[in-house]
Amino acid sequence: MRQWRPGRPVPVGAILGPFRRGPGDPTSAADRDGTWWRAFRSPEGTATLALAPGADEVIARAWGAGAGWALDAVPALLGAGDDPSGFAPHHDVVAAAHRRFGGYRVPASHLVVDALVPAVIEQKVTGKEAFAAYRRLVRRYGEQAPGPRPLVVPPAPSGWAAIPSWEWLKAGVEPSRSRTVRGAVDRAGRLEECVAMEPVAARRRLESLPGVGVWTSGEVASRALGDADAVSVGDYHVARSITWALVGEELDDAAMLELLEPYAGHRYRVQRLLELVGIDHPRRGPRRTLPTHFPR
Repeated sequence: MRQWRPGRPVPVGAILGPFRRGPGDPTSAADRDGTWWRAFRSPEGTATLALAPGADEVIARAWGAGAGWALDAVPALLGAGDDPSGFAPHHDVVAAAHRRFGGYRVPASHLVVDALVPAVIEQKVTGKEAFAAYRRLVRRYGEQAPGPRPLVVPPAPSGWAAIPSWEWLKAGVEPSRSRTVRGAVDRAGRLEECVAMEPVAARRRLESLPGVGVWTSGEVASRALGDADAVSVGDYHVARSITWALVGEELDDAAMLELLEPYAGHRYRVQRLLELVGIDHPRRGPRRTLPTHFPR
């Protein structure tokens, strides 16, 4: 067990929320008392981490071969490396969100493949479909997490690479996405080096992978690399939600980026703050029917 005292309140749930891939994610859980749990594969082995927020501290407990690494990584995971000092809200709605979540910081898990695989699975499909696919694959090919909580650690890179094509199809993941995952995990060592790189260079390396574009690299950068500028470009809803919040209209990526120019260096911070206060564009029309990719 370790205590981390950053000298400010730490909204653990607000920071770690994006790591949870849907309410049934077997790698993550949240207790009613505010404790967050994560099961993952560290460079030193599997680990389960529990983070309990207090008034001015976070109590961290960890289990497994990677427990020491997990405890050492807690400050970075909770945003200790994030510097919001240059952030100045230019819109009332952003200022209000910032006041409400002033302790929010952009996380850096320092686990690139851990963030990349689910991001690839989430490409161009509904969240419901992506979460179900990730849940199915992790439960089938992951391993029981250490510690008292019944969680599952995602597969190692070799485990993801070994999943048969028909199992990807059964999970609803078509060949283009499963090929992207296999290509990524085959280069896991090179990808994990992104942690020590400057954000632009890190995203360039990520986007050099076939099937990984600006949206996917941004999803990784905002979770694994602590990139406060990694706004989600190419997301079906994000541009509409941000422009709706800032100017009352549902507009496209180009308009979103123009509106966010004054926030350069903090554009993902704006995105996340607006998400935390629940601002979203109106949803219209019939719900999409989830497709199946399994051959008939």
